[in-house]
Amino acid sequence: MSEVEKAMEGTFPFGMKFIRSRTMGAYTRVYQIVKHMDALAPGKYKALSSRLESTRLSLESLVNPDRTTVTAGNYILHVSALDKSHADQAGMKMANIGEMANRLHLKVPDGFVVTASAFRHFLDHDDLKVEIQRRIQSAEEGGHHRLYTISADIRQLIQNAPLPHDLEAAITGACRELAARQQKDVQLAVRSSALNEDREGTSFAGLYHSALNISKNHLIETYKQIVAAAYSPAVMAYRFNRGISDEETEMCVGVIQMVDAVCGGVLYSANPMNIRDRSVVINSAWGLPKAVVDGTTATDLFQVAKLPALSVTHREIAVKEKKYICDPEEGVCRLDDTGSEMTTASLTDQQALDLAALAVKIEDYYGRPQDIEWAIDQSGEIILLQCRPLQVIADVPVRLPAPVNHDDLPPVLFQGGITASPGVAAGPVYLVMKDVDALQFPTGAVLVTDRALARWAALLPRASAVISEKGSITGHLANVAREFKLPALFGAADVVAHLADQELVTVDADACRIYPGRIQDLMDRTDGQVPRALMKDTPIYKILSDAASLITPLNLLDPDSPSFKASNCQTLHDITRFCHEKSVHEMFRFGKAHHFPERSSKQLRAQIPMQWWVLNLDDGFKADVVGDRFVDIDNVASIPMLALWAGITAFPWEGPPPVDGKGFVSVMFQATQNQALLPTVRTTMANRNYFMLSKDYCSLQSRLGFHFCITEALVGDRTTENYVSFQFKGGAADFNRRLKRVRFVEEILDTQGFRTEITKDSLRARIEQYDTETMIQKLKILGYLTIHTRQLDMIMANPTMVDRYRGQILKQIDTLLAEPLAPTG
Repeated sequence: MSEVEKAMEGTFPFGMKFIRSRTMGAYTRVYQIVKHMDALAPGKYKALSSRLESTRLSLESLVNPDRTTVTAGNYILHVSALDKSHADQAGMKMANIGEMANRLHLKVPDGFVVTASAFRHFLDHDDLKVEIQRRIQSAEEGGHHRLYTISADIRQLIQNAPLPHDLEAAITGACRELAARQQKDVQLAVRSSALNEDREGTSFAGLYHSALNISKNHLIETYKQIVAAAYSPAVMAYRFNRGISDEETEMCVGVIQMVDAVCGGVLYSANPMNIRDRSVVINSAWGLPKAVVDGTTATDLFQVAKLPALSVTHREIAVKEKKYICDPEEGVCRLDDTGSEMTTASLTDQQALDLAALAVKIEDYYGRPQDIEWAIDQSGEIILLQCRPLQVIADVPVRLPAPVNHDDLPPVLFQGGITASPGVAAGPVYLVMKDVDALQFPTGAVLVTDRALARWAALLPRASAVISEKGSITGHLANVAREFKLPALFGAADVVAHLADQELVTVDADACRIYPGRIQDLMDRTDGQVPRALMKDTPIYKILSDAASLITPLNLLDPDSPSFKASNCQTLHDITRFCHEKSVHEMFRFGKAHHFPERSSKQLRAQIPMQWWVLNLDDGFKADVVGDRFVDIDNVASIPMLALWAGITAFPWEGPPPVDGKGFVSVMFQATQNQALLPTVRTTMANRNYFMLSKDYCSLQSRLGFHFCITEALVGDRTTENYVSFQFKGGAADFNRRLKRVRFVEEILDTQGFRTEITKDSLRARIEQYDTETMIQKLKILGYLTIHTRQLDMIMANPTMVDRYRGQILKQIDTLLAEPLAPTG
């Protein structure tokens, strides 16, 4: 349950494999609890089973929905018949092309789309889908290294699979119809148009595959390549980190007439770096727009103001050393010598104004800024190739948000380039120049490359920042960096020569500067240290949220309330809470129902103003106690209980710490949110603490004030079997103070050799396979902490008070451990 709550923060990626394993794992464990509850009290809590079954069915419907194949539709839709209403059959990319052509009457290439129905038909053929899903499930649990192997396996599987005969006939027939309309054989651009592509917040910019200048003879083979690319490492990593289920991947494929472009590029109808700047931003290059969107070469930049009238306000003409053109036969070739075009503007001012006018028209139609790919053909006509929502960063200026005294900062390692995505981050430099480099890319590194290639997007979830010698704000990798809110500095010429591999640097993308080391002052001025909730507002997150509503909420709060019934359990947490309360109650109900001897259950006679109850499971007492409902500590033989008790009683508790105003308000707020935590609300668990023991075993379940502890230990002569486990959760203050307290306790236990793990405000600690004397010392520490960390969450926002209590606790633990061990025999 804690893992589900942690995932709900949305700060780390997860897929359906995680959701299925955690939700159904939680169900399985609660099922075992209910089963044991029935064994403890046969037939007494029948409603538990029906409530659990109802929850199971609801969880099943969420994590394993009925995926009956959608009724087959048309395998082919022509551009002339497309608009946005066909997005579920044609994909958003091709639906937008149809919308621009048929609603806005703008020039787009003629062609058709191979639909989602065709994709499903292909994958259902020869059980291809089953084989793909089997491999994907193993990829989710194998880490990013495994991802590359699985991806290659799936893509090979698809490319080797034959198309169903009727689908192949439909594609070749549509190609013949396209040629007939153009009255000639045409070269083709074959482009991805997945159902989850080009949507707001999940653009998949440049991650899917497109094949340019393809002949009709290679269309079927190319179609399979486009489908296979839906399982590339970059796409699979992006889907996983953006919370998009692999089961929802349906690849439509656009087949359009190839545009032999004189120049091309990308235009934004607004500045993506500043929501207040409504200028049109145009990046262009000679030849095909591939050079611009791939980030492989320098590009020209034009900015056009919209008001009072369209006017070019800024231009930067780059040295364009390369360009891409259509090969006379088939495919695309790169020219490394562009001659006089190298320093010549790829657009005239009039062409920039014409493009801006189209951008304004399209933005007005869609009602929000747009990212548009375009080309100008040999006749000088503008042809639109793609249109999708533009992600604009709100309230972030292109440069520094406030003046910085650079004299206080170390000398820069590099200065230059453009801000492709704002922010400040630090990490070790990691150079990525080829695919093999990506395999070893470490989490938290600064990705440094010579070209802003879209395939490096697979690394962005693990990167702290990205730097590229080439690229622009309109490139695919820049788009993805902004989606992940990752600082990005592009167009940083020769930056690779200024940075050493593994060197720790701070990247200030806002100021276009790179500093040596970690500059904390800059880091503190950004939100870079706040975990990014990448998963929220994603389809996967919605499924987890719905599942979590059946798992983690706690509605049964007061065990003494008339509503505390099995039939009122609404979640797995409710069932667990109910069983915990009732199981303790049943274990202490001796008599006819369970035939336990009365002498086994006793209240501990103690000078501590709390109730301590002891259940002797076997040989935990030195002598049977008959006729007295109390037992003295001197009659306890349990080695682990005596060790815990030594820690509990070593120093008298001084009472709650003095609470400042904020701490008091925090406690009161939490108490009003959970009425069962109020001291005035009477509950059984608030007043009792339970030991279950034998000579070598002890389990202590304790609720002291507002927090819960469970300590379990086996301590005897068999060292390899000895263990101590400790769980600590709860508190009266707000979450941040509770979290600080568990970290406070974790710090102490770490120094004492415990293995610790924190999930939200819950701490687990364990130590094992030590001799009896060592385990006794560790239990004394846990007993001490059980008492003396009470209500410390209330002062965790006060560093002075925290330091005071830390010093006192460590001193008293040292004193406790210095005391001679009591005999264990």
